[in-house]
Amino acid sequence: MTQTSSHNERAHAKLSASGAERWMACTGSPQFEEGFEDEETDFAKEGTIAHELSEILISRELGLIDKRKANSLLKAKQKSEYYNADMLGYVEQYVDFVMERVNAARAITHDAVVLIEQRLDFSEWVPDGFGTGDILIIAESFLDIIDLKFGKGVKKYAPENPQMKLYGLGALNMYDAIYDIKNVRMTIVQPRLDHISTDELTAFDLYDWAESTVRPIAEEAYNDGGTFKPGDHCKFCKGRAVCRARADDCLETVDTYQGAELSLEEIGLLLAKVDSIGKWCKEVADHAYKQATLHGKKIPGYKLVAGRSNRKFTNIGTVKEILLGEAYKSEQIVKPEELISLTDIEALVGKKKFESLLGGCITKAPGKPALVPESDKRDELNSAKAAKDDFDDDFIDN
Repeated sequence: MTQTSSHNERAHAKLSASGAERWMACTGSPQFEEGFEDEETDFAKEGTIAHELSEILISRELGLIDKRKANSLLKAKQKSEYYNADMLGYVEQYVDFVMERVNAARAITHDAVVLIEQRLDFSEWVPDGFGTGDILIIAESFLDIIDLKFGKGVKKYAPENPQMKLYGLGALNMYDAIYDIKNVRMTIVQPRLDHISTDELTAFDLYDWAESTVRPIAEEAYNDGGTFKPGDHCKFCKGRAVCRARADDCLETVDTYQGAELSLEEIGLLLAKVDSIGKWCKEVADHAYKQATLHGKKIPGYKLVAGRSNRKFTNIGTVKEILLGEAYKSEQIVKPEELISLTDIEALVGKKKFESLLGGCITKAPGKPALVPESDKRDELNSAKAAKDDFDDDFIDN
């Protein structure tokens, strides 16, 4: 048995599964975000195309559409500006993983249920709560949930992941009474990071988490008066640039120190927030610029002015003719051919083909020493002198 619905038809709840990491940590954010426009980034649009490609390929593998129809749909998606040479390969890796799970389930239960882009309702614990599961497989009282994340920024882990747990709750809410589900397996697949993370819980444990943890937090987050708590989860909040709690968190960092000179201990505390303060400052500046340029708002103490513009020729061919007619040589006015960047060439030919064709033509110099938190998994350099020598060598070479 197989069911499917379109990725394009996904809706977003106030307390969605995808936003659970944020609203469960900062219960004030859902109400706060309601006053801001939705954001659709290029990364999100790229992810949408990848998901739609996966739907087509999985539907073909499951026999929901024939090869001819699948090829037609694939060609249409490949016309998107967000499609690139590597995308199909990464999506195929994900599809292969899904089909392995499907075949394993069918080996246990020949009529295992496979659901694609399934709307999952967990409103029994979260007011108006729902989300969309990429793949659900049900076999012999066992539920398998698989989620594709196409981004390449940060690895996501299934254990203690509130989004995956809410998907599990939604699936239990819909199918437990029919299939008497005992265990729920939740898997995140990030093909661009070559990363797969899986967690498994009993249905009892998920229900217990829903009652003891989710329900009280969701009630607070859904109603007015939630608590604001800045953190890493702020990066996806629509109101992050103007959130007072976040501003206070960044500014109090420099207000708490005494004396003319910062100690190394104080510098260590500041370093822990350098990234978040820097991002906050940039987001405030971006927000101010948008308010002035897009909404005509006046920012006290600031004004819009015409920026610098660069001169350019209107017709390159005409310019060449004129200069050559004045006895200037071609090599004086025309640049020699040069390769586009290594990254652009890799995107052009595809990651696998790039490695086979040009892998032997690449060298990679050691990176500059980086000062990172002690929790970083990389090995520490032997000494400060070694780090200084590496830096000096790199500076001389450049």
